[in-house]
Amino acid sequence: MDAGEADLLARARAGDTSAFDELIRPQRRRLHVHCYRMLGSPQDADDAVQESLLAAWRGIGSFEGRSALSTWLYQISTRVCLRFIAQRPRRLLSADHSPPLAGTADLGQVLGGPVWVEPLPDGEWLAEAMHEEPGHTTALRQSVALAFIAALQHLPGTQRAVLLLREVLEYSAAETARMLGTTAASVNSALQRAQKSVKDKMPESSQAVELGALESTGVDQLLRDLIDAWERRDVAGFVSLLTEDVRFTMPPLPAWFDGRESVARFISERMFATPWRLRRLRANGQPGLACYMQHPGTEVFQLGAVNVLAFKAGRIAGIHSFLDPAVHRRFDLSSEVT
Repeated sequence: MDAGEADLLARARAGDTSAFDELIRPQRRRLHVHCYRMLGSPQDADDAVQESLLAAWRGIGSFEGRSALSTWLYQISTRVCLRFIAQRPRRLLSADHSPPLAGTADLGQVLGGPVWVEPLPDGEWLAEAMHEEPGHTTALRQSVALAFIAALQHLPGTQRAVLLLREVLEYSAAETARMLGTTAASVNSALQRAQKSVKDKMPESSQAVELGALESTGVDQLLRDLIDAWERRDVAGFVSLLTEDVRFTMPPLPAWFDGRESVARFISERMFATPWRLRRLRANGQPGLACYMQHPGTEVFQLGAVNVLAFKAGRIAGIHSFLDPAVHRRFDLSSEVT
C-alpha cells in the first residue's frame, strides 16, 4: 500500500466517508465484474456490490492492512454473493430451462423474476483490460464470455467461488481457504469438481479463440452480411451465415430454437414478418446487435432486443436475444431509430 492509500485508509478508519469512497473507487468495477460472474446478472451484481461496500464501511475500522485491500474486498463480496446464491434461484440460459420448440405459433409467456443469465455490456468490464498484456486480456475476455457465465451458474456456490478466486483472480489455495474460512485441501477438492463441471458445460472452443480465428476483418464482414440479410428480410442469406447446430434464444420468453432448420422456420414465419433496423454493440467480450422493430402504422423503429452473438468455425452458432427492457437500459441505447 503506497503512502496515498495509507493516508486514505487512516482517514477512512477515522470515519471520513469521502476518504473511504476514494479508497474504494479503483476497486468498484472489479468487484462488480466478480459479483457478475458469481451471480449471472448485472442487476444482482449491483445489489451485491452495494451490500459489500456497506459491509466494508462498517468494518473498515478493523482492517489493519495486513492483506491487500483488494483481497479484503473480494472476501467480503464473495461471502455476500454466497448468501445471495443460497437465497435466490440460479440463473439459466434457455436451453437449461426447457426443450426447444418445434413450431412457431406459440412462443409461451414471459417468465419474470431472477430466471435468466443476463449480458454484461463491454463498457462495464473492458476498462480493466485496457493496460493489460494481450494474454491477460484474452483470459479476461474468456472469463466474462456468456457461455462461461452460464456454466458457472450450474455450480454450487462454494465451487463457483473457488473456481473464480483460484483461476480468474489467481489467489493461491491457502489464500482462497482463508477468504472462505475453510482449508486448502477443501479448496483443491472443490476446484477439481468445479473444473470438471464447467468443462462439461462449455463449448469445445472459446469465443476468444473463435473470434481470434476470424480476425477483425472476418468478424466485421460477417456482421455486415448478417445485418444486410436481417434488414432486407432475406431468409436464405440469413440462414447461410448460421452453423448447422445454431441456437436462437429469447429470454424472458422460454421459447428457443435449436438447429438451422428450426431457426430458419422461426425467422421466416415470425421474425421477418416485421421490418427491422440493427445497430452494433458488444457484450461479454462478444459482438452483438441492438434490434429495432417497426410496428404497423408507425414510421420509427423501436428497440425490441439486445442480441449477443456466438461464433463457431467462421459462422454464427448462437443468437441470444434478450427482450427485457431492464437489460436494454443497461446498454444506454436509443429507444428508437428511423
